[in-house]
Amino acid sequence: MPRGPGRYDDIATEIRHRLKAAGVILLVIDGKGGQGFSVQLPRHLIEVMPEMLETIAREIRVSGADG
Repeated sequence: MPRGPGRYDDIATEIRHRLKAAGVILLVIDGKGGQGFSVQLPRHLIEVMPEMLETIAREIRVSGADG
């Protein structure tokens, strides 16, 4: 995962603060600044993020088959 601020990091920080969230994962598709993402999570969640994303991918595949 890239380290340091990316092009959408400021927006992710704003969202995290507004929501008083422990973390944010922002995924931008065809945005004004192009494609990109920002991940701001505590270390213990970064370590489980691959498993979380795999679960999300499975759910998307299943719902796509239904749709």
